[in-house]
Amino acid sequence: MNETLCRALIRARLSEEDLAAELQVDPKTVRRWLEGRLPYPRHRWALAALLDTDEAELWPQLRTRRSLPSEIRAVYPRLDRVPREVWLDLFGAARRDIGILAFGGLSHAGDSEVMTLVASRASLGAKVRVCLVDMDASDGSEPGAERGSGSQVEQIRSALAADPPLPRGGEVLIRLRRGVLYQSIYRADNRLLVAQHAYGVAPGRAPVLYLQSTDDGDLTAAYLESFERAWAEALPVP
Repeated sequence: MNETLCRALIRARLSEEDLAAELQVDPKTVRRWLEGRLPYPRHRWALAALLDTDEAELWPQLRTRRSLPSEIRAVYPRLDRVPREVWLDLFGAARRDIGILAFGGLSHAGDSEVMTLVASRASLGAKVRVCLVDMDASDGSEPGAERGSGSQVEQIRSALAADPPLPRGGEVLIRLRRGVLYQSIYRADNRLLVAQHAYGVAPGRAPVLYLQSTDDGDLTAAYLESFERAWAEALPVP
């Protein structure tokens, strides 16, 4: 019996049926997990995110396996499984740079409280850069191309509207980029949420890495370079 998992469910006030519905699995599968079976990685990540804990706390045997690179703070099965608190923690920690490289739909980054937080960081001097795929110039082959870029830009401008207006030094820049987008990146200084894109899979349904740069790693640096290249190739929105 996995007593740690049982106690975590009790603290979260979740029944076996609640958990099965949330993760879209059979209740018998949840019962096997509680009896000690190790879930598949995607289910472990989703469980850990749902219960706001580390997967190694729920399954201590994972500590004996090869550890993930130190830059990886967490892995989520898809974008809408990233807890709201993580979005708030990510952007709330920004001091210098906030960057969004994505299709028009910004998932939890479109949450009003999250975007108000982004605007507040801009008012304190952080540079905010939003780079979207130019759907108006797309041939329709890009996932999510059903929405026009103009409406995307206006949606973001409205979400980032500051009251009172941003003071001198506050900066929000929006650009549009043509071509394929290999991943969506949400950055706050040296911390990133990177949503992978997989061929044939709808946007937002591929794994997400939560990264923070370290002295001995280069994962975060690679995605920061990717963001800067995409930004450099994009065109400013008047």
